[in-house]
Amino acid sequence: MPLAPSEARENLFRKDRQYGPMLEGSWVPAPRYVLRRERILAALAARAPGRVLEVGCGAGALLRELADLGHECTGLEAAPAAASVARTMNNGANRTQIVSDPSSDWNEGFDILLAFEVLEHIEQDAQALREWLAWLKPGGLIILSMPAHMRSWSKRDEWAGHVRRYEREDILRLAAEAKVQIELIECYGYPLATFTNWLANKRFRNKEKAGGAADPLAATAASGTDRSVDLAYFGMQQNWLGRFAMTLACWTQRLFLKTDLGDGYIIVASKS
Repeated sequence: MPLAPSEARENLFRKDRQYGPMLEGSWVPAPRYVLRRERILAALAARAPGRVLEVGCGAGALLRELADLGHECTGLEAAPAAASVARTMNNGANRTQIVSDPSSDWNEGFDILLAFEVLEHIEQDAQALREWLAWLKPGGLIILSMPAHMRSWSKRDEWAGHVRRYEREDILRLAAEAKVQIELIECYGYPLATFTNWLANKRFRNKEKAGGAADPLAATAASGTDRSVDLAYFGMQQNWLGRFAMTLACWTQRLFLKTDLGDGYIIVASKS
């Protein structure tokens, strides 16, 4: 679904108590995002405000929340359409800036580095991670997320321009090569995200790549902000039954975080 001009979207910003920031009519939090957000905010709950960099920030919804919590936030987003949405999402958040290219003065300049659903788009993921870590202070915190299990590969992965999904051993390999100390690995989303991934495979069966892209690279650029499918179902997510179901799903996933049953991994680590 085409995005409205940025001037019109500015008036559509809303911060939902349960789901966080959104731009009504253009970007809404999908169920999998809500499940992931719950775990990320939990991981950052005890962290003092600092300088945060999110690589591939997409719509910038989480940055808006972190800025409201007192963090000084930078979003790195190379896709022009996504960067535009992120700037709209963060309009009025004085602690946040959205940029398209890294700065030469970023070296060891951030306390927290975030990258959610980014590495699976990159062929040379270990190299990318090492490059990102150069921007993090020694002892700084890094939080990553990625889709889990190649057995769960679906039409939606192709739609989004994914290169791979990850197994636990892949994460351990990445951490070892990057020389970061893993503090926590969670496999989130079970059972709801596991079911919605199966359902998405059916919904996306005859759908073009994200944003109508012709190739995986362009699909990657569009996947963070293309909510053409989720917008159609968001009304159900907002009614009382949908809200109860999402609350229950967020609570239930906590019972299975130490297993490998979920649909995605979240990694919390520190830089040596």
